[in-house]
Amino acid sequence: MSSSEAALTESAVLDVLSTVVDPELRRSIVELGQVDEVAVAGDAVRLLILTTTPNCPLQAGFDAEIREKLAAIGAVDIQLEFHPMDDEEQRVLRLKLIGDPASTAGSQQAHGHAEGRSIPFSDPAVKTRVLLIASGKGGVGKSSVTTNLAVAMARRG
Repeated sequence: MSSSEAALTESAVLDVLSTVVDPELRRSIVELGQVDEVAVAGDAVRLLILTTTPNCPLQAGFDAEIREKLAAIGAVDIQLEFHPMDDEEQRVLRLKLIGDPASTAGSQQAHGHAEGRSIPFSDPAVKTRVLLIASGKGGVGKSSVTTNLAVAMARRG
């Protein structure tokens, strides 16, 4: 029996959803806790997906990718609902991403506001890079430089 003929289960749906990665956070939507509800009945799947912001610009991409992956395992009737995370859900997500400052305070030499925690962007395996534009004087074009850098990097992909 092929995977498309096998009975759909909540576990199979979650396995497929674990391959859907949030492009901004670079983690699975399952790992991030964005899959709030899963209901499976025969070849029908109903999902409630939590987005990090209202009117999330990534929603259309998530919708298409989820539908394609669920169809590949035999889902025919696919109902997707997207809702923004509430304050508590966002707090839990922040804890998953950066941890609890109280649990790491004092575990390393403190530097600034980091409370002794390691800086995730300093890991060579992390693809995200942070650029800072600063000046001790106002009116020197920091916003213009920042905007032009953002446009140039967006054009480069």
